[in-house]
Amino acid sequence: MKTSIKIPQWRVVAASVCGTSHIKNKQLCQDAHHFIILPDSILVVAAADGAGCAILGKVGAMVATETAVETISKKEISRAQLKDDTVARSLLMEAMLAARTSVEQEAAACGKQANDLATTLIIAVATPETVAVAQIGDGVAVAKNSMGDLVALTRPDNGEYANETTFLVSPNALEKVQLKIWHQSIANVSVITDGLQWLAMNMARSAPHKPFFFPLFDFVANAEDKIVAKEQLVNFLRSERIVQRTDDDLTLIVAALTD
Repeated sequence: MKTSIKIPQWRVVAASVCGTSHIKNKQLCQDAHHFIILPDSILVVAAADGAGCAILGKVGAMVATETAVETISKKEISRAQLKDDTVARSLLMEAMLAARTSVEQEAAACGKQANDLATTLIIAVATPETVAVAQIGDGVAVAKNSMGDLVALTRPDNGEYANETTFLVSPNALEKVQLKIWHQSIANVSVITDGLQWLAMNMARSAPHKPFFFPLFDFVANAEDKIVAKEQLVNFLRSERIVQRTDDDLTLIVAALTD
């Protein structure tokens, strides 16, 4: 008699919404996100925040996230390979470089300078045993293990001055990439852009708030209808609880590993 083996599956709900200040000024949402669930229970996500001073920041964010995810998905990487830190770091850096190159090429095609498409970028690759993250700029990636430990895998790069950060196309940006690999029994992963970081994090300690993330992790774990779940997440990001505390664009990616 054959015994079926349950393969853990990722369940993901994600949204990017326009901040109230951008709505008031009739501006587009500058945030973007992209994700894919690959065979062997591998999740790849990316989130980006186009610079407010960049006239095509939204385009840069879209190009960066889509290129990063596509670059990794073409590698046919396995869970076993991702346990090797050298392999994981190389994969993430290749995706960062590809994203930067694509943004520069898009700028040239539009007759613009690369800075006109300036954007941050966070890339995360997660399996049931490992989370590997690369980040340029602000925003945060967090993860929770099966024991309930919640950690910030990255910290916002807010630069030397207020509202300053490093962008994907900034000089020496690839030398400033944050790389973090966490080998644990992974239960949840989340990525946020900077519009949420002051609500979701204790910035002084670079520690994620459990009351913010834990209900979201439970929500995604039990979300069987993807369309309804995304609508509910968008409504949450547009709720008074959120907009009273931030007027910036918001991106929230929440993933739960289920049986």
